[in-house]
Amino acid sequence: MEEKLLDLLSSLPDEILGRVIAFLPCESALETSFLSTRWRDLWNTALVQRGTIEAAATAISGFLTQFDERDPLRQPRKLRYHFCKDGVLLATIAANNKLYMDFSAGKQGFSKQFGWQLELNRQNLTYQPSSSTAATFVKTLHLKSVSSLTSEAVSSMVSNFQFLENLKIIECDGLEALEIDAGSKLSSLTILDCPQLKSLHMRSSKLRSFKYRGLLPWLWPEDHFNLKHAMLDFRQGPGDISFNSGDFDATLLTIKNAETLTLCRWTFEALIWPSISCVFSHFQFYKLKELWWIDNYTERYNSDALISFLKLCPALEQLFVTIDPSSYRIPHSTATYSKQVKRNPELEHLMVIKMEGFSNQEDEILLAEQLRKLAALDPQIVATSDRNGSRSLVKVPSYQPKLQCGSYLERERVPPWSQNGKRATKFAQVMGELLSEACPKHAHMDP
Repeated sequence: MEEKLLDLLSSLPDEILGRVIAFLPCESALETSFLSTRWRDLWNTALVQRGTIEAAATAISGFLTQFDERDPLRQPRKLRYHFCKDGVLLATIAANNKLYMDFSAGKQGFSKQFGWQLELNRQNLTYQPSSSTAATFVKTLHLKSVSSLTSEAVSSMVSNFQFLENLKIIECDGLEALEIDAGSKLSSLTILDCPQLKSLHMRSSKLRSFKYRGLLPWLWPEDHFNLKHAMLDFRQGPGDISFNSGDFDATLLTIKNAETLTLCRWTFEALIWPSISCVFSHFQFYKLKELWWIDNYTERYNSDALISFLKLCPALEQLFVTIDPSSYRIPHSTATYSKQVKRNPELEHLMVIKMEGFSNQEDEILLAEQLRKLAALDPQIVATSDRNGSRSLVKVPSYQPKLQCGSYLERERVPPWSQNGKRATKFAQVMGELLSEACPKHAHMDP
């Protein structure tokens, strides 16, 4: 019966289907694209235009002005704008005032290195509050594959968006220097996979979320802001730039009050530890609740840097440790951090620990033991690796030969009784299908 009703609806003219969708809430309306190819084609209909790259800003403004949130299919939600010989801009309007601008569909050719300046939320003195314009519509903007050829046109487009709150920039080959003047409205900035970026200059007094993945560039946060979410995924290393620890101090102050943080071991060793051990001797991450620690090792895992950092995080609730063999490592690092850090001997709120990528189970178990000693509570520990899948590590009496439900003991050579007469303990590996739900991914693992 439901299939017949669906077929009946699908056979209606486009105009009628558009009216049906207009009566649905925004999220529910978008879900109709999963009903059938007929509905999906309605959403994927694209307006095609041709012109110069200089005229692209006018085309985007007109495209946004014609869009009606109350009747989202009255005009196409996609604009395919052709410029020059092989250039293509695909602009897509999504729910919640989002605009995607993707230049990757056209032939990129050789991308020259370029600098890029973005001025966001520029006030327009002639703006009328009652008018429905591009300036008032876009609150979230995703930019992909901007090049030296298109950067100036994109800057012109973006300058018209007066209420931009979230900006994401990804895969911009050739981008060498980026300057963002965001004013007081931008709250979230994400920059991913721009391989030539060497300098990032930010003016934004209200930024609360900053996510970066790539080589470490020169970071210049001109205005002070307190980040709530900070993803500093510099696992590719510093590139060919030489940094001193003091060069990172301004960035360090912006992440001091973060609640969610992604950090690479080498960044802590080279740029953070030298400052907090000398200049900022009482520095702590008082509000940090979720940490994603990205590490690398060759022979035996050394947890000194991680343990030292954890002692700076009194409010930590969830810890994620990833071993990435491709992650940058400081050559010949011999520092013994944990012996010098005496703050917060126990983590009173740590409840979840997830480890992934360890190639050696002995290192996995050893780190789990060290983290249990550091935690005041009894945290759930989950380990994941390509070889062994996901496992939950728990303490059991050492005399117990095996666990039920297909579980088995990790270590066999632990004496059943310790010298003081109390039961010794060891870790057992318990397989479970619900481990992913019990221990979800860190928020930054899907930026």
